[in-house]
Formats: sequence, structure tokens, C-alpha cells
Amino acid sequence: MQDFSFTTTKTIACAAGAAAQLAEYCRATGASRIMLVTDTGILNAGLLDNVLPGFDGLDLRLGIFDRVEADPKSATVEAAVQAARGLGAEMIVGFGGGSSMDVAKVMAVLGHPDCRQSLDELYGVDNVRGPRLPLLQVPTTAGTGSEVTPIAIVTTGKTTKAGIVSPLLQPDTALLDPLLTLGLPPAVTAATGIDAMVHAIEAYTSAHKKNPVSDMLAREALRLLAGNIATATHNGADLEARSNMLLGALYAGQAFANAPVAAVHALAYPLGGHFHIPHGLSNSLVLPQVLRFNAPVAAPLYAELAPLIMGGDCGGGSPQQLTEQLICWLESLIAELRLPNRLRDCGVTEDSLPRLAADAMEQQRLLVNNPRAVSAADALAIYRAAY
Repeated sequence: MQDFSFTTTKTIACAAGAAAQLAEYCRATGASRIMLVTDTGILNAGLLDNVLPGFDGLDLRLGIFDRVEADPKSATVEAAVQAARGLGAEMIVGFGGGSSMDVAKVMAVLGHPDCRQSLDELYGVDNVRGPRLPLLQVPTTAGTGSEVTPIAIVTTGKTTKAGIVSPLLQPDTALLDPLLTLGLPPAVTAATGIDAMVHAIEAYTSAHKKNPVSDMLAREALRLLAGNIATATHNGADLEARSNMLLGALYAGQAFANAPVAAVHALAYPLGGHFHIPHGLSNSLVLPQVLRFNAPVAAPLYAELAPLIMGGDCGGGSPQQLTEQLICWLESLIAELRLPNRLRDCGVTEDSLPRLAADAMEQQRLLVNNPRAVSAADALAIYRAAY
């Protein structure tokens, strides 16, 4: 057996209606001052309406920071930390998509009364010194898997993002309630679902830290995600499909938290930074072309995944033939989900492609995990193929 290590969130609770018990989960930690981190869309959609009453009568003081935006800026993170310190928070709850959960992770560190680090000191790998506050995550999308990953992504400049990677960011508890995802718009369901599929595919083919536990989770994630994404997108009230998507996204998050993602994400980040394309859609836009680029090296692994993803649509053939079938199937799926499939369809300009390629090469933390080495010329060629 190969040497490996695997870590994940300590407690995972998954049940329809589980979010209504959030206050009880918080009280069980012994904390009395809770800071909940979310965004205005969550509040306006009424997703907290059945959650907040649970705090009444439990002698818990609840603060809400609701100013998290997509691709949260460093200034937003700093403001959230100040809110937690002002409350004297003893516990942090992330409630929302990946952005809210990522901000919650950083708050749990910088909001601790004994923390002596600044936000700028956290960027990179293993730079978090701790301690941190207890951290509970409640995802409202089935995509990022942030509820089970030790990673937070922060927008650090006008077009740049940076990652914070540390075991100390691993949440203590993930509370999964598929009822929270029933109101997701089709486009969000589709894009976040593709994001989760990318997590699983890249974990399975990661050049570093690929391991049998992540492989097992990636395979099961892809079976659940590929088998339910169309139903969840086109019939958003299907609770079984929503539950399977949420669980699949969690499995994919566990997989890539231990066998990290690679070139799809590296090329997706600049699209979000320059053109404010949502992260899941950014991944979807470059996924087929990155897989084609990787195929000369990764085809045997892609061929193993093809039957799980394609189901009865999977034919026979060599690893290379199965890989091309898989890529074509994914392209058809993206079209069926009515997601844009060309960069030009999302406002990306052709003259920006060299800049995007240069920025993608700055994501060496991710590119080193790719099964095939990526040069600046390769990155530009992938963008041109996706354009």
C-alpha cells in the first residue's frame, strides 16, 4: 500500500431540515457568542427564517455579518473579522456558498482573541499559526465543498486571488440540509454542480497526494453528481436529486482537500478575476479543453472515470477513445444544462487571452498538481481553444 494521509471535517450531519437545529449544534460546543457569516441573498431568500428562531431562549448571543460578496475581497474579510471581534465571538458559523464559508474560515483564525497574525501573513500553504475559534459550516449550494476543505480563497487585488491553505482551516462540523438548496436557480445549480465534478476529476488525476481514499470519494462523487445534475437543474424541487448533489459535492470536497486540484482551477481563477465570471462557470468553460490537453498523459485515469460519469452512454475502446467520449459527453452535458460553452459568450475578449495565460501561470500552487506540465504557451493554447 502506498503511503498517504487523509483528513476531513470531524462531524458531518446530513438531513432535510437539519439547519433548523443549528442553534442546538452551536450550544453543544459551549460557545455563547456566535457570529454567523452569510450574504444578503441568503437573507432575502428567507433561508434563515427557520434557523434564527432556534436561538431564542437558549441564552446565546447571535451576530450576523451579511456583507459577503462573490469572490470576497480582502477588505470584506477584514470587516468580517472586526465584526467577530466586536461581538467577542466564541464560535463562527459559515452559512451560504463557498464565499461565505471561506470568509468564515479566516474569521475563525483572525477572530480568535489570541491571534497575532494579519490576513497578509496567512496567504500560501501552512502559514496559519492558530489557535482558532470553533467553526461550523452550512452550505447552501452543492458545489464548492468548502464545508470539508482546509482552503479559503480571497480576492487580493482588482484581478487577483490568493489561497490560504492550512489544516487549521478544516471546519469542525458540516451541516448539510438539502432543503436549503431547493430554491437555487437552474444556472447556479448547473455551474456549482460542474464545479463539484471538476473537484472530483482533478482529485482523481492529481499528480500530488493522489490516494485511495480520495479516489474512492471522487468516484462516488462523480456517480452522484453526473447522475443527478440534470434533474436538479431542470426540476429544482426534486429533493432526492438535491440531496444527492449536496452529498456528491461534499465527497468531491473531501477528495480534493487531500488530493488537490490542478489546471482547470488554475485557468478558471483569472476568468473570475478579470471578467467576474462565477467560479463554477469559469471551471466549466475551460474543463473540456484542459482534459484534451491532459489526455496524452491522463487518458488511462479518465478512461476509468468514463463509465461512472457516462453510465450507459459509455462505449468501449482504448483509453484515448474513452477519454474523447468522456469529453464529448461533458460538452453535451454543459449544453443540456444551458451553460455558456465559449469564453466569448461570457464577455471574454480575444486580446485578453495572453494576459489570462500569464495570470494562470501564477497559480503554481495548483499547476504543480496537474498530470501534465503546463507552460505559458500551453495555457494560451487552451484559452484559445476554449474561446
